[in-house]
Amino acid sequence: METIVLGVEPRVIKKKDAEKLRKNGIVPAVIYHKGEETIPVSVNEIALKKLVHSAESHIIDLQFPDGRIKRSFIKQVQFHPVTDRIIHTDFQLFAADEVIELEVPVSVTGDSIGVEKGGKLQIIRHALTIKGKPEDMPDHLIVDVTALEIGHSIHVREIPMTAYAGLVISDDPDTPVITILASKKETEAVAEVPETPAS
Repeated sequence: METIVLGVEPRVIKKKDAEKLRKNGIVPAVIYHKGEETIPVSVNEIALKKLVHSAESHIIDLQFPDGRIKRSFIKQVQFHPVTDRIIHTDFQLFAADEVIELEVPVSVTGDSIGVEKGGKLQIIRHALTIKGKPEDMPDHLIVDVTALEIGHSIHVREIPMTAYAGLVISDDPDTPVITILASKKETEAVAEVPETPAS
């Protein structure tokens, strides 16, 4: 997994200061680690947006003005309900040997049988929560859809993790991740087939 350096500035929490920061393109954030004091900081909105909307997950080295670096990952992001701008972010620190839970984007590989028959591939869960050591975390979780037929789905329990030694998916095993939908034309054709009257 790639490590990205992100500059942070310490901040003092004051009333209405968060709104002033946002108006200047700065996002209020906090850094926390179990058993340690939470550190309020601020980060550049554009730099943060690139990380949040990336197709891959990252380990983030938070760099302070004095040169200190704290290794972390994004634990939570809050968006404005109307504008969808990032309004707050939580960064969680970790030690090298610590087991963490990280949201990893889902990536599809293979040509689905169902798609070749006219179906439409739909990714239901674009990211899954993976549990393991940071050094083992992948940029994305690759799911092979080659054998997926129309009307069928791949659930969390059906994703092989042999390529990801030491990692497990924390999400509910029965959660559907990817499905192949029937095309509109096929659905309409089925609906138009007249029922055979009972003899």
